[in-house]
Amino acid sequence: MNRYEHIFFDLDRTLWHFDENSQKVLNDIYVNFKLIESIKSLEDFITKYQEVNENLWDLYREDKVTKDELRWKRFYDTLVYFKIDNNKLASEIGEYYILHSPRQKLLFPYTIDVLDYLSEKYTLHIITNGFEEVQYIKLTESGLLKYFDVIILSEKVGVKKPHPYIFKKALSEAGAKANNSIMIGDDLYADIYGAQRVKMDNVYFNFNKKPHDKTIHIEINCLSELYEIL
Repeated sequence: MNRYEHIFFDLDRTLWHFDENSQKVLNDIYVNFKLIESIKSLEDFITKYQEVNENLWDLYREDKVTKDELRWKRFYDTLVYFKIDNNKLASEIGEYYILHSPRQKLLFPYTIDVLDYLSEKYTLHIITNGFEEVQYIKLTESGLLKYFDVIILSEKVGVKKPHPYIFKKALSEAGAKANNSIMIGDDLYADIYGAQRVKMDNVYFNFNKKPHDKTIHIEINCLSELYEIL
């Protein structure tokens, strides 16, 4: 492992605890926008939103919906499922979510300790498909920004993971090579397959221990396992 000089991290669901942070804001939305009057169960609201959101993110990665469409449509489609056809309300909720979600600060266990450890031995970078202004807020508010040298965002590059170009761009910007770098991420397609396409070693962060049949270079369930690997 000593040949590595650069470590590239994904952000959401790898360092920043996207699901827990999102759920906190969705809970606030349910209360503040009085959705209980039409949606009797908070759990039903969150479950449906997550389903709609994931589907729309898949379409966004394929360039079939725009950033602006994703931001309001995920809430509009969720509300329509519960027989609330209200564009204005969906837009207001979408704006509330974008304002408050990235300011949540929950990270995965051992994130800061592991970054302290790794930053003394390697140069650390971020490659993310998230929206530029949102990702920088997350990095700043959670105290992560100081650890990373190069931050590559799909919006600025013009393509999304797993496209090889975003990985090649990241390597170039970092002054790194595929053979002295490793990618750590939670997404088998975007992060792991993407890294494999440019022959970069990879670590699959499978926090929830989801079963799969993919060939992985290294798999971990907790970031603390990186102490032994790196």
